[in-house]
Amino acid sequence: MELVLLSAAFLAGFVSLKCHLPPLVGFLLAGFALHGFGFESNETIVTLADLGVTILLFSIGLKLDIKTLLSKEIWAGATLHNLFSTALFCAALFGLKFLGISSLAIMSPEQLLLLSFALSFSSTVFAVKTLQEKGEMNATYGTIAIGILVMQDIFAVIFLTASTGKIPHWYAIILFALPLLRPLFYKILDWVGHGEMLVLFGIFFALVVGAGLFKFVGMKPDLGALILGMLLAGHSKASELSKALFNLKELLLVCFFLNIGLSVQPTMTGLALALLFLLLLPIKGVLYFAVLNAFKFRVRTSLLASLSLFNFSEFGLIVGGLAFKLGWLSSDLLVALALAVSISFIIASPLNRKGHELYRRSGHWLKEHAAESLNNRDKLINPGNAQVLILGMGRIGTGAYDEIVSRYGKVSLGIEVREDTAEEHQQEGRNVIAGDATDPDFWERILDTANVKLVLLAMPHHQGNQIALEQLKQRGFSGQTAAIAAYSDQIESLLEEGVDAAFNVYREAGTGFARDVCDQLNPQLTPK
Repeated sequence: MELVLLSAAFLAGFVSLKCHLPPLVGFLLAGFALHGFGFESNETIVTLADLGVTILLFSIGLKLDIKTLLSKEIWAGATLHNLFSTALFCAALFGLKFLGISSLAIMSPEQLLLLSFALSFSSTVFAVKTLQEKGEMNATYGTIAIGILVMQDIFAVIFLTASTGKIPHWYAIILFALPLLRPLFYKILDWVGHGEMLVLFGIFFALVVGAGLFKFVGMKPDLGALILGMLLAGHSKASELSKALFNLKELLLVCFFLNIGLSVQPTMTGLALALLFLLLLPIKGVLYFAVLNAFKFRVRTSLLASLSLFNFSEFGLIVGGLAFKLGWLSSDLLVALALAVSISFIIASPLNRKGHELYRRSGHWLKEHAAESLNNRDKLINPGNAQVLILGMGRIGTGAYDEIVSRYGKVSLGIEVREDTAEEHQQEGRNVIAGDATDPDFWERILDTANVKLVLLAMPHHQGNQIALEQLKQRGFSGQTAAIAAYSDQIESLLEEGVDAAFNVYREAGTGFARDVCDQLNPQLTPK
């Protein structure tokens, strides 16, 4: 059976990719098709799917700044959307109930409210996968969408705890000691080094320390993985750890999407109800846009974030599944929820892929806020009199910045994706701002680059430098560009793509090492 599932997943994912859709759409359809041929989900698939979600939430935590959740646009935005969407969905379902829809006609007001609550969530798995595939996890709209989803996950955990009547054990108080253990966690992360031990560290902390500990004290395991990831987010190796877990997480999530399709038996009643639920999706999208726009985000940010959240959630299925077990919802409604979640993914995939194009077509008739009133996280960027932009303020970017200062004075502006690192540079006197140079949104916010004569592409990833170079070309940048790369073929591709100069970081590091050794030690060598 496993061979059939693996083959179907690969073929469906491949076809989906060739149709310019995310592979997850293919995995979903493969699950439905296999179910139609008599295949069903099993304990192995469910276990692997659960592991994938747990590691996904751990990875989200590794990239999540707690200050993001504490910002009012996140916690208040998520709360307002949840309240308004639940109320509007409930009103719509009441209307359908009075029209005589059989499955809804027998439901009590409390059951309709519960169903509306389940439909109010958006999918964390889908949004993160889509953002990663577009390379826009660090975009302003991406961080907002992820923050809202994390808040929704917290709402779901609270509901699941309350509805089951199971409260955490009294010894759950030990969880408050976790922040005190952060220095120890950091030290262990330092000790494990790189390679396979780093991957094993991530799996151990996500599944044992995080999920296992929270399950032991009577709380939702996935929440534990998320919180453990957040505790490690400030470590310098958090990004490396996230990348090390990436392929494992992607493989396990194939089982998650397969499991959705394999777990339900589609019926005509369920399909009809699912199509009715899908009529609520536009309401959900408009509400997201209205809430974010009320917090003075740019139209582009509000629209793209809303598209990322334009779906129903696997957490809605979890809530619905629990309600079904407790006898609060019928089997037809559970099937309808599963189908609505799956079809919403299929609808949302092309919308997200064409998100930037949709903005270009619709942005002109959506009213924009005045520049001075924009949210601080979305304000326009003025490079001022900077003549050099340095994209990526890691060790290489920082060294380049300091060298240019020693030669020409303060003529540079550094761009760093991590806000905490940007703040450290500012405290050390460097002219650095937080921003993601691979994000089209970043370049949309820059007011004017007329004074910029040179751009240094110093990001650690070759693809990131390529994307930034493409963004510069699209905006007609006429100055000079220089980039770093790790391999000779990357140097060649950068030069072909139009960079004026490209440098091999290893060769240049060796040259600099030898130069510094000769300058500092002055070895008495005999030339030959």
